Amino acid sequence: MPNNEALDNNLDEKQLTQYLESQIEGFKGPLTLTKFDGGQSNPTYKVEAASGIYVLRRQPFGKLLKSAHAVDREFRVLSALQGSEVPVPKVHHLCLDKVLFGSIFYIMDYCDGSIYWDAALPEIETPDARATMYDKMNLALTQLHKIDIHQLGLSDYGKPGNYFERQLGRWQGQYKASETRTISAMDSLTTWLAEHLPEDDGKTALCHGDFRLDNLMFNPDGSVQAILDWELSTLGHPYADLAYQCMQLRLPVNPAKNAISGLMGLDASQLGIPTEAEYVTLYCQRMGLEKIENWHFYLCFSFFRLAAIAQGVAKRALSGNASNKQASKIGAMVEPLALLALGIIKNEIPHSPLKQEDQTGALL
Repeated sequence: MPNNEALDNNLDEKQLTQYLESQIEGFKGPLTLTKFDGGQSNPTYKVEAASGIYVLRRQPFGKLLKSAHAVDREFRVLSALQGSEVPVPKVHHLCLDKVLFGSIFYIMDYCDGSIYWDAALPEIETPDARATMYDKMNLALTQLHKIDIHQLGLSDYGKPGNYFERQLGRWQGQYKASETRTISAMDSLTTWLAEHLPEDDGKTALCHGDFRLDNLMFNPDGSVQAILDWELSTLGHPYADLAYQCMQLRLPVNPAKNAISGLMGLDASQLGIPTEAEYVTLYCQRMGLEKIENWHFYLCFSFFRLAAIAQGVAKRALSGNASNKQASKIGAMVEPLALLALGIIKNEIPHSPLKQEDQTGALL
């Protein structure tokens, strides 16, 4: 929900109105701007105008890490996906001139759906309704990964091949650039990932990069109205998206408002929520896959990547340019996330001396 706090840079709403009226067909002011709560990366605002309701997303102010907060890439991929099977908001305009707002920004339609943070979906009344929502999440992900990148003009949206090798290097660099203290668990996890990189299997798809529950907006019938927050999207390996979403199922329960909460210790079947194996098997069926090799590597990589993102948020909080007042608390997530990944390595990967049991079904 938006709040009425003062805007970060005392933006002249009249000037913004005049600009948007000149750039967006049918746009008409006056307008009011309120910032949405939640989110740690690109500040997002609700734009209420005489012509309708819109959303503005911009880069944060201050010094930014290289390649981070790429709202121009968000705009490009959303533009390309208009009219496809992938549910996304309609986009209207990208402003690359930083003079008006102090940073680049874009305007898209406002979607009036529901967003959930808790993987257990306590707001949903029945197990069947929860099962439907997980099924529709799975469907939306497969629709994304089946997109023809060449037909949509996205052939150059990322580099082909060696995705996890490149991503490991990128996020290790981002982590080190934002490191505020030495965390031995992160160092150990990074070393293990580098030593266990799977061979490149040639799979390439349009990947969201942050495909998780709270980046999806739902209709009342449980279908996905829109996939949001495309800042990290790229051409990459589809299993990265799948593992990143499944990672949430392994996270601990977090009762805090607007905090990612997982299913650790909960009975998913009683809630109507599929197990990780069931969710991955359904994905494989829809994608025409027999199984997924090296599944645990992809999971561990997801924990590492989220930890690196959290460290970046913490660094921005110390620098005073994070988009959420609670951002400094996110830094406390880094070590626990790394430890969860190390637990997977010790307890679940075949041939580990502390291995508990083999996985079955589509998880190998």
